[in-house]
Amino acid sequence: MRERAIPILRVVDAAESVGWYARLGFVKQWEHRFEPHFPAFVEVARGEAKLFLSEHAGDASPDTLVYVWVVDVDEVAREFGVVVEEQPWAREVHLRDPDGNRLRVATPTEG
Repeated sequence: MRERAIPILRVVDAAESVGWYARLGFVKQWEHRFEPHFPAFVEVARGEAKLFLSEHAGDASPDTLVYVWVVDVDEVAREFGVVVEEQPWAREVHLRDPDGNRLRVATPTEG
């Protein structure tokens, strides 16, 4: 087992959020509900990057910021129609998911 941290993001509609994160290359891994009509708790993954999406109101605060490293930030920028910003440490884009969670998606600069 590898040690890692997995951010939990508050979402209102997990199915809608899974679709949005699919545009970022994340794939749904599993979903849990305590009962059929209870809130969903979902894991999505893109390679080794994982996120938990939770409909449980107490699990996370809206407007959370997550930084995600990817191989090709230009591909993400094209998918979302945003401009890549040049930073000393990376080329990055800034996105908001349907629930207002903020994502900085970046490819490290060489060196």
